[in-house]
Amino acid sequence: MNSLNSILLEGNLVRDPESKTTSTGSQVCDFTVASDRYYKQNEELEKEVSYFDVEAWSKLGLACSQNLKKGRGVRVVGRLKQDRWNDPEGKTRSRVKIVAEHVEFKPVRQPAKAASSAAESAAEAEAEEAEMVF
Repeated sequence: MNSLNSILLEGNLVRDPESKTTSTGSQVCDFTVASDRYYKQNEELEKEVSYFDVEAWSKLGLACSQNLKKGRGVRVVGRLKQDRWNDPEGKTRSRVKIVAEHVEFKPVRQPAKAASSAAESAAEAEAEEAEMVF
């Protein structure tokens, strides 16, 4: 029986995504998401930022590479994957990353426009977000 391995993450991209095609022809897109957490310590509000590496495969990877840019907000649903290897000095190393199974693209923030064009932009952003969810 499989154990539960699921994660939900919201945040913003810290850099443009990197896309590549594997030797077998699969599309993979790697990006990093920053997620903020606020908490009180000694009556002061503190901010903690965590950074998470995410990889998206196949059609989802292609959609991410075409639509994501630095600063864009995303919601990622996926699973955790641990990579292990030995470095040149023989030490065992490991890294945990998120393998995306579902990515929602948050609307792109536009400079203020006239009221009518702002309503059109909002409708377009909603349509884009609905279309790009895999």
